[in-house]
Amino acid sequence: MIRSVITGCGSYSPERVMKNTDFEGIVETSDEWIVQRTGIRQRHIAAEGETTADLAEKAAREAMADAGVTAADLDLIILATSTPNNTFPATAVEVQHRLGMDHGAAFDSQAVCTGFIFALTTADQYIRTGFAKRVLVIGAETFSRILDWEDRSTCVLFGDGAGAVVVESSEQAGTNGDRGILTAHLRSDGAHKDKLYVDGGPSSTGTVGYLRMEGREVFRHAVAMIADVIEAAYAATGLTSRDLDWFVPHQANKRIIDASARKLGIDPSKVIITVDRHGNTSAASIPLALCEAVGDGRIKRGDLVMLEAMGGGFTWGSLLLRW
Repeated sequence: MIRSVITGCGSYSPERVMKNTDFEGIVETSDEWIVQRTGIRQRHIAAEGETTADLAEKAAREAMADAGVTAADLDLIILATSTPNNTFPATAVEVQHRLGMDHGAAFDSQAVCTGFIFALTTADQYIRTGFAKRVLVIGAETFSRILDWEDRSTCVLFGDGAGAVVVESSEQAGTNGDRGILTAHLRSDGAHKDKLYVDGGPSSTGTVGYLRMEGREVFRHAVAMIADVIEAAYAATGLTSRDLDWFVPHQANKRIIDASARKLGIDPSKVIITVDRHGNTSAASIPLALCEAVGDGRIKRGDLVMLEAMGGGFTWGSLLLRW
């Protein structure tokens, strides 16, 4: 059967690093308070004039170089973001043009923190149906642009960044030993919209708005929702947490990551953690963590890797792949 195999990985974080202590003159908080509740110690913040497309392009070029492909080799670009350069056109088409790709198609995917899982699953479907042979999937965000810097409950949590992968069609045997994406599971429930949202938009207020969150409610739902989609992946494949080599969760809050791993019986030594250095970068979170673990040699060819995320909407999803 046809599998979607990741052949290249790339990432980019803005140069400016904002440490927890930098917030002490902005809102009533402390390094100890932030670390204790979130595990975050620092995050990267885009420079003035540095856009989501800028971050996405840099991550994309690194992923393409890693895969040994050029723009001419791509059939499709899917960019996951909640902070696009413009209301329209899609930021993906701007990246497409910058990369010199004048064929195929490019579009954005919006599922907030679960965006990369949605985008990678979409790429997998296009590849499985034969619509595309090679897809560039990007997660890129400049969440610093939609933060209320007077709201200490949210402004300390988020950062900016981008990660990208090249996904290629590969004929495999059709077993759990195959390389590539083995199964993916997506969920959403709009009943939870008001628990994590941005209070603006073209059709509602005519403004960009700011991120608003009921942190305790998000935490309360997160672990159960994460377990839901991971258990669905196990049910679809017959695999278990014991079979995993690596768990790459959305990097929102270390307490959520730890609680999810405990609930699912995942060995803590198998969990990839970058939230301490990146904060929550929404759709960029998973590819940033994934590419770091690939780059430093932890994730190796043949390893079984579980990706998962939960975000505003609510949306949540899992994707199980063999590297």
